[in-house]
Amino acid sequence: MAKVITLRLSEEAYDRIATAAKGERRPISNLITTIVLHELDEGDYVDAIEMAQIRSDARLLSKLRVGHRQAAQRQGRLVG
Repeated sequence: MAKVITLRLSEEAYDRIATAAKGERRPISNLITTIVLHELDEGDYVDAIEMAQIRSDARLLSKLRVGHRQAAQRQGRLVG
């Protein structure tokens, strides 16, 4: 079931959001929901620069492969 919230915006913020929503021919609530959910999803992943650093680190990749293999075989121990 959909929930209703109150969101306090400055006049400038409201105008920018309303203009963007109108430009995309959708309700303001849909635009806000889409943008917020997208930002939350993106926060769960690394950005392109960080991923490039990970992929260029041979030692780290080797350790990740070993850890992945051990986890698949249910070996090793969980460190908390």
